[in-house]
Amino acid sequence: MIYLDYTANAPVEPRVLEAFCAAEERLIGNANAKHSAGMEAAAAMARAGETCAALLGVQPGELIFTSGASEGNNTAILGIAHANRHVGRHIITTPLEHASVSGCLTSLQERGWEVDVLDVGRDGRIDLDQLQSLLRRSTALVTLCAVDSELGVVQPVKETSEIVRSFPDCHLHVDATQIVGKLPFDFSLADTVSLSAHKFGGINGSGLLWKRSDVEMEPLIHGGVSTTLYRSGTPAVGLAVALAEALQIAVREQKGRYEVVKGLNQRLRRELAGRGGVTIHSPEDALPHILNLGVASIKGAAFRDALAERDVCVSVKSACSVENTPSRAVYAVTRNRRQALESWRISLSHLTTADELDAFLSIFDEVREKLKP
Repeated sequence: MIYLDYTANAPVEPRVLEAFCAAEERLIGNANAKHSAGMEAAAAMARAGETCAALLGVQPGELIFTSGASEGNNTAILGIAHANRHVGRHIITTPLEHASVSGCLTSLQERGWEVDVLDVGRDGRIDLDQLQSLLRRSTALVTLCAVDSELGVVQPVKETSEIVRSFPDCHLHVDATQIVGKLPFDFSLADTVSLSAHKFGGINGSGLLWKRSDVEMEPLIHGGVSTTLYRSGTPAVGLAVALAEALQIAVREQKGRYEVVKGLNQRLRRELAGRGGVTIHSPEDALPHILNLGVASIKGAAFRDALAERDVCVSVKSACSVENTPSRAVYAVTRNRRQALESWRISLSHLTTADELDAFLSIFDEVREKLKP
C-alpha cells in the first residue's frame, strides 16, 4: 500500500498508543468521582491539560477535551451564536471550511442567522478588504480555517484578528486542525480554536477546543459539570493522556518533520509539472503536506478510484465531503467547475518515503494513460 492521505488521518504514534493503554489499564476510576481512584484519574486528566496548555501557550482552564475538531467546531460556532444572540445574528465565513463548519452555518441559517461567505483570491487567501466591509455591529462571529484541508492555503489569521478586534462584540473562531503540529500557531489571535489529535499522531475520537476565559458560549452537551461547564460526560482520561503525548511529540519534532515534507512536496511539484495536462491547484506557499491537483478531462473521483485499485490511497476533497460534487475550495480559487470536478488531493507526511513517491509516479502515469479520453 502507498498511503498518501495523511491529511484525512495519520497513524497513531507508538508512544501515544502505549500511553493510552497504560492509562486505560491503570486509571480505572471516573474522574468525577470523589474517591481515591477517581481522584487519581482526575489528577491525570489535569496533568494532560497542563501539558497541552503549556505546549499551546494557553491556560489549562481554557481547554475543553472533545471527541475531535468536528465537535469542537460545532461547540464553538453554535455555542457562540446562541450565547450572543443579543449582539446579532450575522456570521462571516469562507468557502474553504470543513463540513463541520459549513454544516453548522447551514443549520443556523435555517433558524434565522445570516451568513456571508468571503471571496478568496487565486492564491486561496480571503479578501481582507471585503471582510472589513462586511463586518457590522450585528456580526457575532467570524469563522475560518487556519489551513484548509483541500488546498493547504495558509490564511492570514493575524490580519483577520486585527480587523475583527475592531468590533469588540464580534468573536473569531479558528479551525486549526490542519496547522497544529505542522506549523507554529498563535492561539491568542482567536477567541476559540479547535483541533483534532488524529491529524498529528494521536488517537481518533479525541481533540481540543480552546475557549478564551471571557468568551460566553452555550454548551453543546448538557448533563453535568464534569471537568468543565462546557462539556458534560465522563472524562476520557486515556484519550486526554494520549493527546498530550501526541502533542508533545508533534511539537518537539515539528521543524524537522516540516523540512522533510517540504522536500517531498517540491519533488512532487517538479515531477508533476513535467507531465502534460496536470494542473496543480495548491499555491506555492501552501502547507507542503497538502498538494491538490487535477488531470485534464479526468474526473478526480475516477482518478482516485483507479489509484485505489492499485492500492494507492488519495482523496477527492476532504474525507467528510459529499461525493460526486465539485470541490468548493478548488472552485472558489479557479472559478472553473470542470477543474473543481477534476481535482483530487495528495497529502504527505514525514513518514512518506522516496521509494513510495517513485512507485506513485509510475502508477500515476499508468492510470493517466488508462483513463485519458
